[in-house]
Amino acid sequence: MTSSNMFSTDRHGWTELLPKRSAKPCLSGSHRVPWVVIGAGVTGLACARRLAERHPDQEILLLEARLVGQGSSGRNSGFAVAVSHFAGGFEPDQMEVYRRINRINQAGLDLLRAQVLAHAIDCQWHEGGFHHTAADRQSSQEYSQFLRYLEALEIAHTPLDRQELNQRLGTGLYDVGVHVKKGALLQPASLVRGLAESLPDNVRLAENSAVLGIGKGAPLNLHLANSEVRTDKLVVATNYEASKLGFLRRYLIGSTLSGSFTRVLSNDELAGLDCLNEWGVLSLHSGGATVRLTKDRRICLRNTAEYHGAALLSDTSLVQRQAIHRAGFDKRFPQLKHVSFEYAWSGVEGISRNNTSFFGRQRDNIYLAGGYNGSGLSRGTAFGTALADFASGDHSPLIDDCLASAPGAWIPPRPFLDIGAFLTVRSRFKGVGLDR
Repeated sequence: MTSSNMFSTDRHGWTELLPKRSAKPCLSGSHRVPWVVIGAGVTGLACARRLAERHPDQEILLLEARLVGQGSSGRNSGFAVAVSHFAGGFEPDQMEVYRRINRINQAGLDLLRAQVLAHAIDCQWHEGGFHHTAADRQSSQEYSQFLRYLEALEIAHTPLDRQELNQRLGTGLYDVGVHVKKGALLQPASLVRGLAESLPDNVRLAENSAVLGIGKGAPLNLHLANSEVRTDKLVVATNYEASKLGFLRRYLIGSTLSGSFTRVLSNDELAGLDCLNEWGVLSLHSGGATVRLTKDRRICLRNTAEYHGAALLSDTSLVQRQAIHRAGFDKRFPQLKHVSFEYAWSGVEGISRNNTSFFGRQRDNIYLAGGYNGSGLSRGTAFGTALADFASGDHSPLIDDCLASAPGAWIPPRPFLDIGAFLTVRSRFKGVGLDR
């Protein structure tokens, strides 16, 4: 059995920009329900919503170990991806894999859009696509491969040179890039809060309610610090933290990322950039920086990733990483060197050794989805929705696409796990150069 202190958090990040909210009470006492979903990130929220729609007369219990918005779904850079970038070069024999993953991405994007519109979720939703950029030799080589991929799959895009990128982004750092027209930018913590606040009436959300153990048998018995829950069916939507409950222990690790965002830019500072009012940049180097100009006129930059035992960074470590954020920012925007950072954050992404995702039944009446390798907002939404249908005995093309995920590559146990994970994450930065 795990311990509740293994679900630590902090007050850094996107939630600091939001109004205070009243948390749902933690779970106490004994309960008997037909469905339990563990994890109130985008996967768990999507799954609980779909289960509630399919089973309107049944209670769906949604358990979150932290507060809503404090997990990984509220700690990313806010890109809901429709078109994935597959690093390492275009491989024509992988065309159907590319199409399948992009179908999942698009399904998740469509679901998110529908929910944002239906419930008037104020999350700075901006569906203007993304810029994929290259500033150094290795990423420039990846650029030509990415163009081949986009052209082969007939994905709408616009190639851009240095001058065009400067006009759009207000920085002269990048040599070449391409604007992919599909995809949405958003405020991730606002999105997750909005999705939680608009759940159907038959979903009961309990925060600060970590599941510490799962008993075998039927019904399943869940152990919490102040509660016991018996349920007929269980969905595990905890991504990289599934190992804390005994799942995917040798197949999924957590990579800790960190970034900072500025104070709100003044009218003069924004005019000095002479760029689009809102944009997002994804580096074509796997270790390159993710950069955004947000709707509320902040510049956000994320440019570190490391193996840190799937944990957030301490305050001291975050201050140290912020020096790396600052160097990346000043390199891109020397005209804004005087602009201070207002907040920093760290978050953990679930990555697999072979960049696959996980979907399906783990054992009798236990279902799981996770491992999105940096594309969790859209892909996690699609997986969560499809998993609710799958656990309900349904069949659909989206379920088929999710089930077709390649088997996960085995990761050796500790201490080899720590060494291999450290080297795997560090290898992302090989040759990153100016793109960091």
